[in-house]
Amino acid sequence: MEVKKKLLNLVRDKIRFKHYSYSTERTYVHWIKHYIFFHNKKHPIEMSKVEIEAYLTKLATQDRVSPTTQNQAFSALLFLYKEVLGIDMSEWNIQALRAQERKHIPVVLTKDEVRSVLQNIPMEYSLLVHLMYGCGLRMNEVLSLRIKDIDFGFNKIYIWDSKSLKDRTLPLPLKLKQQLLSQVELVTNLHKQDLGNGYGSVYIPYALEKKYPKSKLETKLANAVCEAKVS
Repeated sequence: MEVKKKLLNLVRDKIRFKHYSYSTERTYVHWIKHYIFFHNKKHPIEMSKVEIEAYLTKLATQDRVSPTTQNQAFSALLFLYKEVLGIDMSEWNIQALRAQERKHIPVVLTKDEVRSVLQNIPMEYSLLVHLMYGCGLRMNEVLSLRIKDIDFGFNKIYIWDSKSLKDRTLPLPLKLKQQLLSQVELVTNLHKQDLGNGYGSVYIPYALEKKYPKSKLETKLANAVCEAKVS
């Protein structure tokens, strides 16, 4: 049991070193743990192609998981062997029964249907949903937007550390510009008010909080990185 815990801690450390999201960390650890228990807690270093194929086949035939879920489990095992254990799997040629992928007919909303949906979104979520639709943002991306990520001069939105770990810029919809400016003013005033009341600390990413321990309470820097949470 101690060996398994140590291995999973190594997996977590490697994922955090590569700046993967917490959801990816949680998912990979789940599948790696599931893989180990399926083979009676045998250490992965003692297993290879045969055990991986047996596990993936079991997911498809017994658990009847979707192709996406099976690929997710496979990705977790690839990460384990390549990044954590340092084992090259390129010549293993994994052959397992794959979960059958269903072909769905895509459903596309008409312009009137989209307009109807956007008009009926509750006020507190309206700007969030409009940004997701207008910029093609994932939910976690729009929730992570900060004041520093919005360039009102060049009408751009900057997305950092996205799911693919690739930064990108997006055009800021001009129809939302004034709403965002109002939101920034609201959040800035709210932050100043919180600071005046002895609160208002701001999340500082990665090691910046250790390097500048008081920065989360300093008005100038805190406002610069203050999360633009839309309300």
